[in-house]
Amino acid sequence: MKNKFSNIAGTTLVEILIGIVISVLMMAAIFTSYSAVNNTYSQVIDKAKISQTGRDIIGMLIRDIRIAGFKYFDDVSKAPTNYIPILITKNSSSCDKLQLIYGDRNYNPKTSPPTYTYVTYKVTYECKASNIVDKKTAQKIDAFAVYKSKSKWDGTKWQAATTSTDDLLYTDELVVDHVQDLIFNPLDEKGKLIDPVPNNLNGSNKIKVIDIAFSIRSQGEFFKNNKTKTMYSLGKKSNKNFTDKYLRESIVVTAHTRNMGLE
Repeated sequence: MKNKFSNIAGTTLVEILIGIVISVLMMAAIFTSYSAVNNTYSQVIDKAKISQTGRDIIGMLIRDIRIAGFKYFDDVSKAPTNYIPILITKNSSSCDKLQLIYGDRNYNPKTSPPTYTYVTYKVTYECKASNIVDKKTAQKIDAFAVYKSKSKWDGTKWQAATTSTDDLLYTDELVVDHVQDLIFNPLDEKGKLIDPVPNNLNGSNKIKVIDIAFSIRSQGEFFKNNKTKTMYSLGKKSNKNFTDKYLRESIVVTAHTRNMGLE
């Protein structure tokens, strides 16, 4: 019996330690590869989100600009006081403000015969300082948030969502955050910049094109090291140079007004 047990081979402590070390090295290599792939994937997703957000906000702005000044031919309702279909308010330290007025009508099938009620709406795009707090600095981020509001003319004044039963109205709905700049430049029929921006009906009717410049940054740090970048601007605003780790997407498009100066 003693001879049988003496022939059984076992694993020494040194061999076990070597196996543990090899396993740890393999796990470290796998984790490093996973982290690299995951970081690359996150960057691709962040870049795609920024691009998609930029396209969405630009598409929304173009649709609203195209409808500005629209009115049905049989709409004989009283026009709002100081009626200005497109009103741009310039801001040297923040984004530009845009107000658009257009006509619409509501269909009421319950009356006999069915009737239309004409109404005038005003859409406002306005930037405000972002309320997002940076976890590292415990301070609000250096960016803006774009809000959109919609009000209605009741014949004597503009009604906000808080004072109206119209479900189509809303106040300060957040459109997009992490915005760096939003610029609107009005151009006339010859493609020349209208400066100063129109602040009355006659001047507003001369706007045939609006150049839009929109810039947005990533929510989190994108690069490992600080990058020196330049944010280009339109019109009188100067280009801005800065250094940080964020990714930025800038979009410049032209929106053609379709209803200006038709009356």
